[in-house]
Amino acid sequence: MKKLDIGNSDFKSIIENNNYYVDKSLLIQEVIDTQKQVLLIPRPRRFGKTMNLLMLKYFFENGKPENEKLFMNLDIWKTEAEIREKRGKYPVIYLTFKDAKANTWEVVYKYIVAEIVKIYSKNDYLLEGNLLKQHEKNDFNTILNEKADIAKYGNSLRQLSEYLHRYHKEKVVILVDEYDTPIQSGYNRYYDDVVPFMRNLLSGAFKDNLYLYKGAITGILQISRESIFSGLNNLGVYTVLDNRFSDKFGFIESEVKQIIMDLQVPTEYEEIKKWYDGYNIGNTTDIYNPWSILNYIVEYQDGFKPYWVNTSSDDLLKESIKHKDATDSRELILQLINNEPIVKDIYENFVFTDMDAKKELIWTLMLFSGYLTIGKKLGIVRYELRIPNYEIKFVFQNIILDWFEVEVKILKKLLEDTANDLVTNQLEKFAEGFKKIIGDTFSYYDTENEPVVRYALRATHQPEKVYHSYVLGLLAILSDDYIIRSNRESGEGRYDILMIPHDKTKNGVVIEIKKIEKKKRESEKRRKERIEKELKSALAQIEENQYYKELIEHKVVNIIKVPIVFLGKTAYL
Repeated sequence: MKKLDIGNSDFKSIIENNNYYVDKSLLIQEVIDTQKQVLLIPRPRRFGKTMNLLMLKYFFENGKPENEKLFMNLDIWKTEAEIREKRGKYPVIYLTFKDAKANTWEVVYKYIVAEIVKIYSKNDYLLEGNLLKQHEKNDFNTILNEKADIAKYGNSLRQLSEYLHRYHKEKVVILVDEYDTPIQSGYNRYYDDVVPFMRNLLSGAFKDNLYLYKGAITGILQISRESIFSGLNNLGVYTVLDNRFSDKFGFIESEVKQIIMDLQVPTEYEEIKKWYDGYNIGNTTDIYNPWSILNYIVEYQDGFKPYWVNTSSDDLLKESIKHKDATDSRELILQLINNEPIVKDIYENFVFTDMDAKKELIWTLMLFSGYLTIGKKLGIVRYELRIPNYEIKFVFQNIILDWFEVEVKILKKLLEDTANDLVTNQLEKFAEGFKKIIGDTFSYYDTENEPVVRYALRATHQPEKVYHSYVLGLLAILSDDYIIRSNRESGEGRYDILMIPHDKTKNGVVIEIKKIEKKKRESEKRRKERIEKELKSALAQIEENQYYKELIEHKVVNIIKVPIVFLGKTAYL
């Protein structure tokens, strides 16, 4: 039985060592058949970008006749002769910028230069004889010896492609992996240094290059044409929104089932699907995260884990929800955690410098980074978004809990205990914990001298929305055991929050939230009367409108009805 080689992205090594390989070789035919000369294919990290780019390298690379055997048992070898004849025909320039990240531009620039030097060193046979003129040899050597200026390094790929074409009498294939890593690393630090250099480097390689046969570029984001790919009319961009190449990155369902069968993994397929499936790319649905699938299969005895999310930090996500003005973002994240889609405009041409001014770009970033996926297309740029699977849901849950604990200073144990008090019908204890959580949350906002009620009204134009948001935040901790829905129709109206247990023997919960205004010079007696009246009104509203009808339809027998009234920053139950 073949074995997996986790973490090895070298296509050649995997095939030669007879390791298990999921055949994506028809990507080669798609690249050849695509009419665009240069292809930019952004995909989330760990979705097979490097493996596929190296496969292209070994296929096209000339002077390596031994590489032909790598493909003879793959789907690409079953295609027509004109495709197979391109095997081993072209000189190839392959670069990866996956390690080009650091705190300073100086260090990142050294990484990039080292990668260029590596390519020049591989092709130093070009210095032999009289192929190059003396001044060209001088330029070649200054690059090779890391003594060239920034302009020469910026033009180095175009120059090398010309030399290779002159020597081999064939056009060149240029492959660039993780092109946006140095750009992302430079955001908020040295963006103005890295962008002009990468623009010159990539434009030199791909724009109006007479010596180019095909180019392929991978990364996570589509950095805007204006900032990086200006004037590249031969560029075809194929993101997670597009149909072309949609099944070539990530595993489709039939591939996952085949892996499970071939490697004899004794597991519940539906659980694998729940944890790692759920991505939609173009018109291909049910795409699985390949990194997580392979890691799970190797260690299936240890059960399901969030493998993919542990390969990188979630700092950008955390930044998007921890600010005091991020109430709407937090509410939408809570909505996503509760398995409800959100609707957003997605901007494919991403400009990092717009992030601060255009907060909505965070949803585009989450989509392209693999934290969200497309539910359906609603307009030219408008999409329904959702969390793809339980692994990613785990990330969002932890970010919300981290925000409560680190920013708002509410302990996770208090959240857990309070939520459990609710679903076990210990409403007095729930009320005590809930008041503590809400008080601390709103005090967090008051540290900026921003009264939360005024803030809520100004930010949302819905007085109860901010309260609703934090009730959902509290309940997110229970989203493994409950389907948590908000603002949906049931019975004769729209409930605020409904909790449907997966285990029908457990209690279902209906919550109705009301908010009343503070009044000056109001007696304690009169205030209590108003609160009590509003609580009775909320409870009557639950009964009269039968907000619990959906629970009954789900065959939930025991139903807890909870009215909550807010007077300013204080909750009453």
